[in-house]
Amino acid sequence: MYTEARKITLIEEMLKVKNEATLIELELVLKKSKKRKTVKKASIYDFVGMLTKKEANEMRNAIKESSETINPDDWK
Repeated sequence: MYTEARKITLIEEMLKVKNEATLIELELVLKKSKKRKTVKKASIYDFVGMLTKKEANEMRNAIKESSETINPDDWK
């Protein structure tokens, strides 16, 4: 609720502003704030080079050892 009261107070103060330069600055601040909120979707390429070959092999082995082997005859 405190946030809502702050927003209302800010809007009231903005309505009192008569200086065009101040309005432009306020608009720029809001635009910058919106740009920061857009989050880039992660891609596999963001992770390239994070693991060494040794770490990657250890991870593959751990997955191989812990995963189940599916027998095609079990489905029948």
